[in-house]
Amino acid sequence: MGVVKLSQSFKTQVTPGRMFRALILDSHNLCPKLMFSSIKSIEFVEGNGEAGSIKQMNFTEASPLKYVKLRIDEMDKEKFTCKYTFIEVEGLMDTIESITYDVKFEPYGYTGCVCKMTSEYKTKGDVEIKEEDIEHGKDRAIGMYEVVEAYLLAHPHAYE
Repeated sequence: MGVVKLSQSFKTQVTPGRMFRALILDSHNLCPKLMFSSIKSIEFVEGNGEAGSIKQMNFTEASPLKYVKLRIDEMDKEKFTCKYTFIEVEGLMDTIESITYDVKFEPYGYTGCVCKMTSEYKTKGDVEIKEEDIEHGKDRAIGMYEVVEAYLLAHPHAYE
């Protein structure tokens, strides 16, 4: 089994609490509204958002994937951290054992934060992950964060 680990971060002008509440706690409501051309819906298959819950993200016909399922492994609402694992990804589970994301929102400046994300890809057997596949996933994650940031900047009282 191979393991590829990546870290990325970006700065935002939104407080850690607002980013965490919008992107992590309420993503099932907010993301389909903001990203309606690619995300059809996000539903809880098990649980209600706490550790152990399972979410299914359903994509529109415009997406190459139909859906993904993820399990929330850890959630700390006070420290603004979350860890989750993709447990079902259409077309990838033959080669990927798991994909885990560890997300943290830390204060930056007076009203901003740094969003830090570490992703770990564990492959089955001798499978190697292509750099461009990882970059594509990374770009999609950052894109979601940027869309939510823009929404929060345009709606300064949302998720206070």
